[in-house]
Amino acid sequence: ARLYHLLRENGIDPFPPPSAPTNSASPTEQTTKLSTEQKIELFRSLFRGREDVYAVRWEGPNGRHGYSPASKRDWSAYNAAKPEDRKRVDKETRTYLPLTNQTVHEHLAGKQTIGVYPLLPDETCWFLAADFDKDTWKEDATAFLESCNALAVPAALERSRSGKGGHVWVFFDQPVPAVLARKLGTFLLTGTMERRHELGLNSYDRFFPNQDTMPKGGFGNLIALPLQKIPRTEHHTEFLDERLQPHDDQWAYLSSLRRMTRLEAEKLIL
Repeated sequence: ARLYHLLRENGIDPFPPPSAPTNSASPTEQTTKLSTEQKIELFRSLFRGREDVYAVRWEGPNGRHGYSPASKRDWSAYNAAKPEDRKRVDKETRTYLPLTNQTVHEHLAGKQTIGVYPLLPDETCWFLAADFDKDTWKEDATAFLESCNALAVPAALERSRSGKGGHVWVFFDQPVPAVLARKLGTFLLTGTMERRHELGLNSYDRFFPNQDTMPKGGFGNLIALPLQKIPRTEHHTEFLDERLQPHDDQWAYLSSLRRMTRLEAEKLIL
């Protein structure tokens, strides 16, 4: 995490988009040949949130589940504290774990499910994601995508982990203010509702990031990352084409995605 911040401070991108292959193979053939390391690099260049902390999915008794920041706890300090002080001591001594290539690999391999916090400490973000999660999510997400396409906003639709919803992702080529990204989302959402008022967009839930500014003492909302191996057996957490079918080669599709510039976003909403 320290190295990441040092690189950022010196204007160096820790995870630049992978260079395009120089051979004459087709985009699909080129991407299929990506090594595991190259796929992780591509993945991290798109789904970028905070690097100093990430979220991990947990499952409890009676089907309960959720996400919590991945951390290392100081059990010696916890056990040495008085019962009434343990909650405070645990919070003060807990160390958050940084996101690593190994963590991403375990997510893609199905060993764990992770999420990222899109809102960076300086209140910027690398992407905007619109969440649709009710019965009409397919129609509403498709209408939202049509609005993106009409305005040359590069966007990608992912089916959610449950298969009963979707995320529309817009990636930026540099961190942009969260307030700008969310205004872009609102602009697209409003335009979609005006154009397709009969739909109503009842399935729309929220944007990620879900805040313009960093909440005091928190990280903001998290979003679960796509392409986790286990739900992929049912084609969930995969990206869909215009027929709402999974792309044959997910990595070829991801490598073809264009990042939106800050200037493009500002021209649309200002």
